[in-house]
Amino acid sequence: MIDGLGRVGAGRVEPARVALDKTQASAKAGDALAQGASGAPATAAATLAQSGPPVDSAKVAAIRAAIAEGRYPVDADRIAERMIALDLPERFSA
Repeated sequence: MIDGLGRVGAGRVEPARVALDKTQASAKAGDALAQGASGAPATAAATLAQSGPPVDSAKVAAIRAAIAEGRYPVDADRIAERMIALDLPERFSA
């Protein structure tokens, strides 16, 4: 048989709600500090993040087309070596 909890848990909800309100208020304050007077991001990292990824879309499209047409050689061994070197740089940096 299951007994009801009654008012046992009622007192715990309010402190958690107050803590959540404080967390949200500090997050809003942090957002305000991260922006300058004009509302623009204050840090270089935030500016770079807003500008989008540093990718030349035209070049990517040209390389994809060349691969699809068979005009771009794909050396699987070289690709594998580079992937391993990126994962284990201390092993290949001599």
